[in-house]
Amino acid sequence: MKSVVGVMCLVALAAPAWAASKTVTLDVPGMTCPVCPITVKKALNKVSGISKVEMSYEKKEARVTFDDGKTDTKALVKATTDAGFPSKAESEQK
Repeated sequence: MKSVVGVMCLVALAAPAWAASKTVTLDVPGMTCPVCPITVKKALNKVSGISKVEMSYEKKEARVTFDDGKTDTKALVKATTDAGFPSKAESEQK
């Protein structure tokens, strides 16, 4: 029994090592005013696993860094779309 608990603890501790931080650039063409990036950023920050969001109104894009063990690009696109700003992934980096 002790060995089972020990193995479970090791697996639980190792799980975060499997997840990697990724950065994706989302094209958000619907941002038409200076307040739009604030709305998009708030929507993205509600997604679990987000560590950083950088917005560019001029480029109409969002650069998002996230834990790919907790979320993915599809969830980010859904978050912006649900906030009224459909987006698509331009590029993804590890």
